[in-house]
Amino acid sequence: MEKIFFLIFVCLPLMIPAQNLNGRFSSSFYTFERFDTTKTSDTFIRTFQALTLNLNYKDISVRTRTNFETNLGKGLDNDPRLRFYNLYFEARNLLDMFTLKLGRQPLFTPVAGGLFDGVNLKFKYANASLSGFYGGNVPAYQKLELTNDLMNDYVLGGKFDINFLDHFNFGLSYIDKNFKAVDYNSLRLNSDYDPVTLLILQKSNQYKFLSADASYYLNGILNIDTRYQYDINFKTTSKFEISGRVQATEQLGVDVYYNFREPKVRYNSIFSVFNYGNSQEIEGGVDYKLNESFTLFGKFGNVTYEDENSQRLTIGTNTKYGSFSYRKTLGYAGELDAISIYTAHSFADGFVTPSIGIAYTSYKLSKDAETNNILSFLGGINLRPWTDYSFDLQGQYFNNKIYKNDFRILFKVNHWFNTNF
Repeated sequence: MEKIFFLIFVCLPLMIPAQNLNGRFSSSFYTFERFDTTKTSDTFIRTFQALTLNLNYKDISVRTRTNFETNLGKGLDNDPRLRFYNLYFEARNLLDMFTLKLGRQPLFTPVAGGLFDGVNLKFKYANASLSGFYGGNVPAYQKLELTNDLMNDYVLGGKFDINFLDHFNFGLSYIDKNFKAVDYNSLRLNSDYDPVTLLILQKSNQYKFLSADASYYLNGILNIDTRYQYDINFKTTSKFEISGRVQATEQLGVDVYYNFREPKVRYNSIFSVFNYGNSQEIEGGVDYKLNESFTLFGKFGNVTYEDENSQRLTIGTNTKYGSFSYRKTLGYAGELDAISIYTAHSFADGFVTPSIGIAYTSYKLSKDAETNNILSFLGGINLRPWTDYSFDLQGQYFNNKIYKNDFRILFKVNHWFNTNF
């Protein structure tokens, strides 16, 4: 695996005659309060410096996305943290058919996503494509380190896609993802009941899935998406879902959704011996466009467990000025009533955009549990005096059973750049 990152840095000098350099740099400051006890607290100022960078030469690119974070004053555990979310070499249109990626890169599959350190090769011909990937899992805090146990800490898989009929797409994919948990020291009692420190060795846990998906799109009239997942380790259906939307009229849209799901438990995990039972979910919704500025919507869903069920209702409106929604849940999932309002509007051709939002939630985890309330509020302003710079200032307020009168402030500066050579 070290050879992959070595190859990327070897390729960097080749990118000196790059045709294009683009990306974004962001600098943020976030203040918040953390309570050590019910009466004592510390105020923190957290800083984040983020960089997204793309260096391009014809069909070759080097891409990276990093974030450096630390605390001003009293530090937090594992500070400072330099996270590498992306760092990979990409070559497109190799032999007019292949795309190759090497390094730390994002992974998107129907079953699992995230990051991995490795290789991804995609072959495309006519209306079909075949891709495969293999590499190691990324360490905690996205450190620029590689796994030292690739046999037990890896991800591999692939996907086949084909579009052989108009408006219809079919895909078949496979993933094998093995997790090597970190070993740790723990204080235990020996046979004489004296405390001793023992090294706890963690076993690997595994996901192994086959999945298939199919979709049909009829421009602006009908959309249907289906997905099926099969757990190879447990030899059972893990998930099946289907969603659809019909644009009945120019103003009226209808949505339906169905989901069957088994809990996704790692194969070698101790939790795999428990029977969690499956759940089935069905939801229907409508939206109606009153005019170019206002759309009303409503949804109702029912979730069935082995011996219980729960319901949820959502109604609201979306406008060019903001949104309003009310949500209610009841039954086995607990009871909840929530209202949220958000509005934002730009003035002077986007030079200034104020925003304000408020949300209130009242909930109980079970029928006989106590009622808890959550209140949150935010107010902010975005200034964009130039197309390549923006400034954000936002105040936040939270009040719940854990955080009483919690005030926070976020300040952020963004700079976009795009240079052709």
